[in-house]
Amino acid sequence: MYVSINGRLVHEEDAAVSVFDHGFLYGMGLFETFAVSENRIFLLDEHIDRLKEGLHSIGVDYDVTAAEVYRITSDLLSANGLTRGYVRWNVSAGVRGIGLSSQRYSEPQVIVFMKELPVPPVTKEAVILRLPRNSPEGEKRLKSHHYLNNILAKQEIGDKKAEGIFLTEQGYVAEGIVSNLFWKIGDRVYTPCLSTGILDGVTRSFVIRLIESHGYKVEQGHYTEKELYRAEDLFITNSIQGVVPISKLDDHILYTGEFAKGVSSAYAAVAKERE
Repeated sequence: MYVSINGRLVHEEDAAVSVFDHGFLYGMGLFETFAVSENRIFLLDEHIDRLKEGLHSIGVDYDVTAAEVYRITSDLLSANGLTRGYVRWNVSAGVRGIGLSSQRYSEPQVIVFMKELPVPPVTKEAVILRLPRNSPEGEKRLKSHHYLNNILAKQEIGDKKAEGIFLTEQGYVAEGIVSNLFWKIGDRVYTPCLSTGILDGVTRSFVIRLIESHGYKVEQGHYTEKELYRAEDLFITNSIQGVVPISKLDDHILYTGEFAKGVSSAYAAVAKERE
């Protein structure tokens, strides 16, 4: 496979960055994941805005336009013989000497990976993780290189084909390992609020607006796992899979999936309409 490093296509075997890059040494970097299909990227502006805002907040000077993103992803699709791709747009702080730095980073490294876009699952199972969600390093959670908490959660699940659901140290429902979480009880839809320390997901924000446009109230707050067991429907969201209904939680809670499937269909329809 080919990757892009600072706008230059190289084969994966030749792709490299300096061991002195502070993204490698200290986790100074952020990334976005999104799907590209036939050179169309849903909610691209929102991904770009989150990336630039986050990088600015951690002292990394970086700017990119939608046109640049489309140019690079188009080149990668062509080089890799794909029409649909899973993209990770990675911005690492750049090379600097060993030691923590208080100065801004003005020469970040931009590494863009691509692989074939997987077919999203119709439904998934979920489990409550024993490992608690770590708190954000700064004022809010960023999509950063600090991924040890997520990796340990994945190790906890092992080979299970399920999404792990984090609780905070205080016992509140947070998010999935790679997703945000929603559930429905009666005529209300619920999702954890950002103050629980979850990622402000691009797809999460869009789905909130989508559900409310269909006349439902979306409540954001602090909830215990008991609320998930009361739910009629439970679903997760992310930019690669869209909206995925959860069919079973911890092997004993079953959901109808009717509302979640409706949200999933509505999301897919809007995404298709904007292509």
